[in-house]
Amino acid sequence: METGKLKDVSNKLEMLNDTYANIKREMGKCIIGQLQALELMVVSLLCEGHSILHGVPGLAKTLMVSTLAKVFSAKFNRIQFTPDLMPSDITGTEIIQESSDGKREFKFITGPIFANIILADEINRTPPKTQSALLEAMQERAVTAYGNRYELEYPFFVFATQNPIEQEGTYNLPEAQLDRFLFNIELEYPDIKEEVKIASKKTFFNVKDVNVVLSKEELKSYQSFIEDIPISDEMIQYIVNIISNTRAKSTNINEVKKYVSYGAGPRASQNVVIASKAKAALSGHYAVNKEDVKSVLYPILNHRIILNYSAYSDDVSVKDLINIISNYVEENL
Repeated sequence: METGKLKDVSNKLEMLNDTYANIKREMGKCIIGQLQALELMVVSLLCEGHSILHGVPGLAKTLMVSTLAKVFSAKFNRIQFTPDLMPSDITGTEIIQESSDGKREFKFITGPIFANIILADEINRTPPKTQSALLEAMQERAVTAYGNRYELEYPFFVFATQNPIEQEGTYNLPEAQLDRFLFNIELEYPDIKEEVKIASKKTFFNVKDVNVVLSKEELKSYQSFIEDIPISDEMIQYIVNIISNTRAKSTNINEVKKYVSYGAGPRASQNVVIASKAKAALSGHYAVNKEDVKSVLYPILNHRIILNYSAYSDDVSVKDLINIISNYVEENL
């Protein structure tokens, strides 16, 4: 890399890491712990990707998203997904309005989907018809309503939450929609020290105390920078080999053949490449290495590898299989 270009990259990396440090500082005013989840959420922003936050109630899923929106100075809307939620409840509806000259005409009133960051709370509680409306917005960054197409403002992110406890009255998300999520982020319980800090707070956390540290223009600049982070052909081949070996029909790994019904598709390879670039940048690396790749494999593949009943009966998890696949690929390169 030329000296001048290397200096530009170094300066940009320093700026990005300073911004990331400021994000963590401001988020820390409301969120105690959950640093890994926070990092993956920032990676989602840098990669223009949507994410699922998966965890039991009380782990600050909603607070994390609303705080991130405040740090980012983004328009934020929360949509509570319920069984009776209709597509028009999120996309918008038409009303009859009388103009100044006495004529009546239809006017489209935008719904809560028209924002920069959407919190789709308990996304699996709404029926497929409403899911399809959200899917279009996630994929196309646009909404079709009453025969017209409405573009969503840049940037547009969906952070969906799922509660693993209550499954009654829920709808499984279509695989096509799951595949549109960059990450499935699993939130863990805080450790003892973190929970003591949470419990010692005299009042609930207030998002109003959080300061803005990232503008839309800065985010767009960082997104362009992430795309230019170098990744070698060998590293891309390494990623594709891992994804390919998640598919029972294209692997020699016995555990995959035995336990996997469906493996990850090509979009997973694309997501691992761009996410590992963002992870490399946040780690201060000038190029993607294997550790950057490994750090994003599980949240990307967690919702893309479909296990069969044998896996559940033998207590084999997606994480177990990812470790087996990674070791196999490294040994057989």
